[in-house]
Amino acid sequence: MTAFADKMPRPGETVLGNDFVIGPGGKGANQAVAAKRLGGDVFFICKVGNDIFGDNTVKHFEEEGLSPSGIFRSTKPSGVALITVDKDAENCIVVASGANGDYTKEDIQGFKEAISNCGILLMQLEIPVPAVVEAARIAHEMGKYVVLNPAPAADLPEEIFPYLSLFIPNETELEKYSGVKVENEETVKAAAKALMSKGIDNIIVTLGSKGSLICTKEGFTRVNAHKVEAVDTTGAGDCYCGALCVAISEGKDLQEAAGFASKASAISVQRPGAQNAMPYRKEIE
Repeated sequence: MTAFADKMPRPGETVLGNDFVIGPGGKGANQAVAAKRLGGDVFFICKVGNDIFGDNTVKHFEEEGLSPSGIFRSTKPSGVALITVDKDAENCIVVASGANGDYTKEDIQGFKEAISNCGILLMQLEIPVPAVVEAARIAHEMGKYVVLNPAPAADLPEEIFPYLSLFIPNETELEKYSGVKVENEETVKAAAKALMSKGIDNIIVTLGSKGSLICTKEGFTRVNAHKVEAVDTTGAGDCYCGALCVAISEGKDLQEAAGFASKASAISVQRPGAQNAMPYRKEIE
């Protein structure tokens, strides 16, 4: 649920907004819809409540071509995000996890077959960490390409890092997980090196309007962002992750995939909303 206003309210302050939009969201769902619209073969696993938000979500997924067979129902309310967007297209978000927080390791165990059928497992941190670790472990042991976008940031056990083929943090998340203060590109590189020493194969640090930095054992590659007039940056990182995985699934290397993802996210920020802003393949081309 997104409100647009000229500025963010300070603590204790009420500001008058301009517009209000209700639309589908959730980091995992955003990434799944982005990947599907861009031509990916997507099986999405999630959990929603037995309420009007859950019903609308299931209907929306079906309209987007996502199978409902990966959707659990919870006795908790569906997860919601309360978003404020200012005149500069910056946002602040409060997430009430609801059914997302009801996700368990046992739920993941029930989808071993789905994981075995995939080429890439893409995850975020809007479900409990134990479930994420279990999914990463299962996929890694099956030889799958495991991707984690560590957002919203949460404490991760050290055991998860060797399971990861690709880690996609922003600068704030990179600093948290590496323990290195991030202030400029050199410290970004130092932080990435520190994080890769924990066993991660590859890292792509998203830098917003500055693009992204690919970090591999061979070195660093900078990929520039496209300059556009941003309307709403909500979901831009999710669009990037979904697009990146589609490109990787098609055999592109990380530099080509990051370029493809940069195009997708540049389109998404020129529209309001999260999933509704995700581009289609023909727009990228």
